[in-house]
Amino acid sequence: MEGRKGRVCVTGGTGYLASWLIKRLLQHGYSVNATVRPQRSGKKKDLSFLQNLGGASDRLRIFDADFENPDSFGAAIEGCVGVFHVAHPTDFPETETVESISQKCVDATLGILRACVDSNTVKRVVYTSSLSTVAVREKLPDVVDEDVWSDVDFARNLSKTGASYFVSKTATERAALEFAEKHCLEVVSVIPSWIHGPFICPSLPRSVCSSLALFLGNERRIKHSTVTPMVHTDDVAMAHIHLFEHPQARGRYLCSSVEVKYEYLREFLRRRYPHFLCSDEFLCRSSRVPAIPFTTISSKKLLGTGFTYKYGLEEMYDEAIQCCNFIECCKQKGFLCLYTAFQHPMLL
Repeated sequence: MEGRKGRVCVTGGTGYLASWLIKRLLQHGYSVNATVRPQRSGKKKDLSFLQNLGGASDRLRIFDADFENPDSFGAAIEGCVGVFHVAHPTDFPETETVESISQKCVDATLGILRACVDSNTVKRVVYTSSLSTVAVREKLPDVVDEDVWSDVDFARNLSKTGASYFVSKTATERAALEFAEKHCLEVVSVIPSWIHGPFICPSLPRSVCSSLALFLGNERRIKHSTVTPMVHTDDVAMAHIHLFEHPQARGRYLCSSVEVKYEYLREFLRRRYPHFLCSDEFLCRSSRVPAIPFTTISSKKLLGTGFTYKYGLEEMYDEAIQCCNFIECCKQKGFLCLYTAFQHPMLL
């Protein structure tokens, strides 16, 4: 059974954002081809969280595809009216250089875009970028908009793990937009800030884990910035669909709805979730971490298309907590829990 809006492809289907996007696409009447990494260990991958979504039995197909083999995405793209390219690997071997990682990501994305051109059916590609493609610079303007790009030379001097992601995301987005212009393919990129909120994937997403760091007592995961720009999971997913469907959508679109100061966030969490008490000693140590100055992230271009954000900080935290058995997630991840009480109404 084909959805009334046609069939689209979503890469990286098991990921945090991609899985939520698949859910929303099915709800909006699309049929979806989702790509997942081939299983290498011999153990069958549990995809039930996707297969049990509403409409999935009739309108969701799952394809194996791998960045190591860009041609493997062709079957999932064939016959689609659009592609949402969300996948971007982050678990490269320590032995790989920043340059080789970036080239691998660029090659995979260009292979996907060539398959879109060859399909003769794909009308638009929505690429999921990252704030790391605009905000990694020695000095940022007071207001960051879509004309700002990260400085890859500056990024290369950061930690190896950070550098490989920052440089590869920036290089990949640039390559995708350049390919689109050269081959007359419509490519729109969504640049979300820190994504936080509900999830359907079976493991605790990294960005949610970091956002809950003040509950988990994991100091290294706290974002060391004076201001943290954030956006709700569903707002990001809906921005992807909105820009896919908007006839005048072109180029890059920043997607960030809330900017919260660290001090405000700490007090907000204490007031709203008194049952998840962090130790005062931990909070004092955290507040002494040197702050990284931040700036305003402008969503003016996205809002100008008629898009509206629906969720604030309260929903981000409430719904993230509701999506997991908070205590069990902490045990599974091996985090040090610093609560004095666990019977919060949201967990019941």
